[in-house]
Amino acid sequence: MLYVSTITTAAPEKFLSPLQAKVYQTLAQLHLPFERVETGEAITMEDCGAINAVLKMKMVKTLFLCNHQQSKFYLFITRGDKPFRARDFSKALDISRVSFAPAELMQSMLGTKVGAATIFSVLLDQSHKVQAVLDKDVTCEPWYGCSDGLTTSYLKLSTSAVVQEFLPFAGHQPCIIEV
Repeated sequence: MLYVSTITTAAPEKFLSPLQAKVYQTLAQLHLPFERVETGEAITMEDCGAINAVLKMKMVKTLFLCNHQQSKFYLFITRGDKPFRARDFSKALDISRVSFAPAELMQSMLGTKVGAATIFSVLLDQSHKVQAVLDKDVTCEPWYGCSDGLTTSYLKLSTSAVVQEFLPFAGHQPCIIEV
């Protein structure tokens, strides 16, 4: 069973990555309330079941995708229980087929390792090489559950705050698709 701490509404006392520090600085700057838990290492959506139960929400699935030439990048956020089909994603955006971006690019571009992809990585994308793409189903949920850039720390925020306040602040207009 995955360890999940009690809920807190405060940032960690010590930040374990530059992205994690930037996440909490941004949440404070935007006055966005959140709930947070620390966990054992959670990498798969199955691992997130215990986190969902404690935070009383559904964790999103965040995928880092790219085209074959690795010249176009997408941060795709969908429901955790929804299977990913590259064909459907590509068709919805009217682009050529995509695949998962390499782990090295995930680390260098998003500041995270596999299993910790998060919408907050757009804070590091100053050159706007990564397009944020949200499944419409995610935007219909009241709560947005995601990593803060680590596989051991997870947040619950208002979905509308993420879409209407955070993403514009980060300079990333989300593309919302139905898949």
